[in-house]
Amino acid sequence: VSIEGSALLPAGQFAADRTPAFLPFSPDPFALSQLPVHPGGTTKGASSFRITRGIEAVGGSLSVYSTREKMTYCVECLRDHVDTVMEYLLNVTTAPEFRPWEVTDLQPQLKVDKAIAFQSPQVGVLENLHAAAYKTALANPLYCPDYRIGKITSEQLHHFVQNNFTSARMALVGIGVKHSDLKQVAEQFLNIRSGAGTSSAKAAYRGGEIREQSGHSLVHAAVVTEGAAVGSAEANAFSVLQHVLGAGPLIKRGSNVTSKLYQGIAKATTQPFDASAFNVNYSDSGLFGFYAVSQAAHAGEVIRAAMNQLKAAAQGGVTEEDVTKAKNQLKAAYLMSVETAQGLLNEIGSEALLSGTHTAPAVVAQKIDSVTSADVVNAAKKFVSGKKSMAASGDLGNTPFLDEL
Repeated sequence: VSIEGSALLPAGQFAADRTPAFLPFSPDPFALSQLPVHPGGTTKGASSFRITRGIEAVGGSLSVYSTREKMTYCVECLRDHVDTVMEYLLNVTTAPEFRPWEVTDLQPQLKVDKAIAFQSPQVGVLENLHAAAYKTALANPLYCPDYRIGKITSEQLHHFVQNNFTSARMALVGIGVKHSDLKQVAEQFLNIRSGAGTSSAKAAYRGGEIREQSGHSLVHAAVVTEGAAVGSAEANAFSVLQHVLGAGPLIKRGSNVTSKLYQGIAKATTQPFDASAFNVNYSDSGLFGFYAVSQAAHAGEVIRAAMNQLKAAAQGGVTEEDVTKAKNQLKAAYLMSVETAQGLLNEIGSEALLSGTHTAPAVVAQKIDSVTSADVVNAAKKFVSGKKSMAASGDLGNTPFLDEL
């Protein structure tokens, strides 16, 4: 029997930018936040060699990933070795030393990570989409800017951790481990750095457009407006609308040809394309719209056809059958996502970090069932009437500007 445990905290690129920089050289907080994602450095309780070999010796694993709102340190092991891996988890989250030579050696890896990620056009489009949509906070990139690589110091990282890795900003979550054991660990170690940490400002949606011209034959484009925050009444309505329009293939190697977006665009072009509704929810904001990929010469007709499908939904072109089908798809997607230990751990941790509670899957399903056709139409109306944001990359000669849509 294996257990999984994780320590979650708000990601620095989101939280730190919501406060003034206290250091005289005003470092970029989102530049600093990428380095803690690499947990291979020495800590006060264990060297990087000991952490690596210690986890390896018990057949465990330690992984770290970061989103725009949280950073998750996750360990997995057999139940007999909980104490061992928890020691290492707590070391990398509460006691990093950031030795100068280790920080220097690690920074070139940031270039590698970024280069690999940006081989996918989707990464660049989504980065630009958030930069265009928001003024601060959520506008910050997930990847360290090139001008900051090689200039991040150990002192900056210590300052960042001291102000962001505090007990009030962390959640310790476990699956397959006793609650009493986790509570004991939290009370013993996670109070080392007590306090609320940095204060958080609200994400400010502004709307805008970023176009990245390249010679690529495919155009990737996303058009969104401000959606709904996590836990709000509108969030489920936007999620149902996403599945009404088409949220991508529902089975392995499946297609999206039955979705409203796909069928609507297929009437406007005979060229290959792909399109799906885009919906993301954050703690105090969200984005909703669509993402389309098309041949450069036909980008305009694909994007306009996708817009027309959303306008049709806002005008009531959504049937009860469409809504029922979409709700079933949404419930299935959610319930299957929490069937795995990793998915459940992430779900519990994200909710605990945001609200300090956890909603049972059955309750989530009931809330989805309560969404009405009117709610879905109102969500579509909000997209149509809302201030838009757009990001596009590729050969953009035939890609319309935002004010032309």
